[in-house]
Amino acid sequence: MISLAGRDILHSWGKFVLTGVGLGLLIGVTLSMAGIYRGMVDDAHALLDNSGADLWVVQQDTQGPYAESSSLRDDAVRSVLGLPGVARAANVTYLTMQVRQGDDDVRAMVVGFEPGQPGEPATLVAGRHITRSHYEAVADVRTGFQIGQRLRIRRHDYQVVGLTQRMVSSGGDPMVFIPLKDAQEAQFLKDNDAILNDRARTAANPGLNRPGVPGLLDAIQASQASNRNVNAVLVQVAAGQSPEAVAEPIRRWKHLQAFTRAQMEEILIAKLIATSAKQIGMFLVILAIVSAAIVAFIIYTMTLGKIREIAVLKLIGTRNRTIAGMILQQALGLGLIGFTVGKVAATFWAPIFPKYVLLEPGDAVRGLVVVMLICALASTLAIRVALKVDPAAAIGG
Repeated sequence: MISLAGRDILHSWGKFVLTGVGLGLLIGVTLSMAGIYRGMVDDAHALLDNSGADLWVVQQDTQGPYAESSSLRDDAVRSVLGLPGVARAANVTYLTMQVRQGDDDVRAMVVGFEPGQPGEPATLVAGRHITRSHYEAVADVRTGFQIGQRLRIRRHDYQVVGLTQRMVSSGGDPMVFIPLKDAQEAQFLKDNDAILNDRARTAANPGLNRPGVPGLLDAIQASQASNRNVNAVLVQVAAGQSPEAVAEPIRRWKHLQAFTRAQMEEILIAKLIATSAKQIGMFLVILAIVSAAIVAFIIYTMTLGKIREIAVLKLIGTRNRTIAGMILQQALGLGLIGFTVGKVAATFWAPIFPKYVLLEPGDAVRGLVVVMLICALASTLAIRVALKVDPAAAIGG
């Protein structure tokens, strides 16, 4: 039996290939959208992995430090360290801001950590760890900073001494690590003008500046000029201990909130990126509908262009099942070309995206199945037209 599908494709191969390429670019966008969602989930997992924590202790009645603002005193870490089952605990601060380098700035999450404690960047790809207590920084390679460069955070300059990789926030912003004291000052300490104004207000308050109480004003102003707040305490539990069992007394007796790894994943994935996931899902549905419409239109047009040939086939006794199979082959062939082009395109342009795009093989397999199903369903319109062709049209005028 002559393959009408194959002969028709060879007869108009340019149109068929160009249509497949156009469909492939659309499929490439679809795969990229799925990869963006996978990348967001992977960023959330990377954030939790890089913290090195089993528990996150944050301000009571908050879901900090990544989803909400959290502020607690830095001496809370001592009471946490004294609990049974706690191996290590350390203060940490997180601040998303514009970090300046020369005339340019980069949006990054500035992390304040204690060297050798949870929260420290685990691995470096270049340079060294921070050894000084002030004005040194380790940056993720996606910031574009180089070792030896100086960057500005708030009022102070920091020298980049090390580079790390895949250290990102839940939003995909690269991280910049600085000493905890510097980070506390950058996040919580007021600017110089605000400090001077607060000192003037305090001095003008008779209740705080009593003539008969020497040293009171100085003590109050000194307390205003320093800040002892952090965003969270990262806790590593001892081997064999249950994180939930360690978290329970923190919630009950320390007037703080404590989240396990599973609970923090729930906050980051099911809540923080839930809206973005729904939006990406809507785009995927729209792109699937558009792809189906394109395939249906192309196959329908190609079928209308060979009505006479289909009539000839019917006249010589070709079964409807054979004719339907030929049209279905064209649709599946178009989908296969489109998926191949789309997969190659998505692989090449994924690294160019500003956010991490994770293309998983499983998504590609599922995408191929969906594309084939869409093409099969889209061909039904053309098949119905072909089956209604009158064999007499083969000898008609």
